[in-house]
Amino acid sequence: MSDQRPLAGLRVVELGQLLAGPFTGTILGYFGAEVIKVEPPTGDPIRQWREVKDGTSLWYHSLARNKKSVTLDLKSERGQEIAFDLLCKADVVVENFRPGLMESWGLGPEKVKEKNPGVIYARISGYGQTGPFATKPGYASVTEGYGGFRYINGEPGQAPVRPNISIGDTLAGIHAALGVALAIIQRHQSGEGQVVDVALYESVFNLLEGIVPEFDGAGVIREPSGTTITGIVPTNTYLCKDGKHVVIGGNGDSIFKRLMTEAGRSDIAEDPELAHNPGRVVHQERIDKALSDWCAENDSSKIIEKLEAVRVPVGPIYSVEDMMADPHYNARGMFETVEINGEPLKIPAIMPKLSRTPGETHWPGAAIGEHNAEILGGLLGLSDAEIADLG
Repeated sequence: MSDQRPLAGLRVVELGQLLAGPFTGTILGYFGAEVIKVEPPTGDPIRQWREVKDGTSLWYHSLARNKKSVTLDLKSERGQEIAFDLLCKADVVVENFRPGLMESWGLGPEKVKEKNPGVIYARISGYGQTGPFATKPGYASVTEGYGGFRYINGEPGQAPVRPNISIGDTLAGIHAALGVALAIIQRHQSGEGQVVDVALYESVFNLLEGIVPEFDGAGVIREPSGTTITGIVPTNTYLCKDGKHVVIGGNGDSIFKRLMTEAGRSDIAEDPELAHNPGRVVHQERIDKALSDWCAENDSSKIIEKLEAVRVPVGPIYSVEDMMADPHYNARGMFETVEINGEPLKIPAIMPKLSRTPGETHWPGAAIGEHNAEILGGLLGLSDAEIADLG
């Protein structure tokens, strides 16, 4: 049966390593593209990061799913020649090296376009391909700060907090996959490819919603606000009697009234000054104190039960252990099981969900160079001896 996923038939060559570029390839491969991952002979370093089992990181099996592994030394002249031939057979190129490096290897988009004019060339870097900071090193940790995301995280007056994930990398990967999808649509119209230029800091910046117009129009700099969000009340995290936290979002006018009534505070629910969000912002401390006191007198399960009964958004704060035991996560197919050395391993499904042509995992991350014969030999025509000589 033919592959019905939306990107089936699309060939993607992924160059680069670690997270941003490879996550782009993961998304494209999940939705049907043939993704050829070019690694150095020693493999992508992320194969050895964090929790390693049987010689390979568990993370890698998720990040490299559905990809074919080819090994080339891109620092060598022969490796560059072979890589160029491979790029000339690609529909999409994904790379996340520092700007200028691909050009120095003779693999830049302008040269590839001479033989492959329809190529879509996605470039991911810390600061983009142009501008005065283009050549600065830009890992996610740094660009999350430069992009404004870190500034608003944490408690007022304290050091900004970093979420314990590389959010700048994954956001860049999502933006790059979106850019590739848009470029594919445009190529159907024009027959021409183009460069997709994605910067980590710009991907983070894209999350900042109303922060720019609020500053430009009113001179307001949004500051960190702990467990709340500036200008929307109530939406906060509250500690319950059992030592667990719940998140309550009661900022809709009718929702707020139901929330405070259920919390036994009809005086607040019926207060005309608090009927709309602007008034609640002025009296945030009073509202949060009432909700904190109520939660402190009840277990988290009871708070959730009570508020769900009156249609107030509420929920727990989950660890990964909680997620994997949760019936809704499992009913929605949020986990997929692959086999690694005869043992099952759960990896996350990739969003979004498509009703007719959903994405799926066909295999976990391949061994280093597992597809050398298929790609270097079958696609590019190298002999077994030539492949062996590459090391």
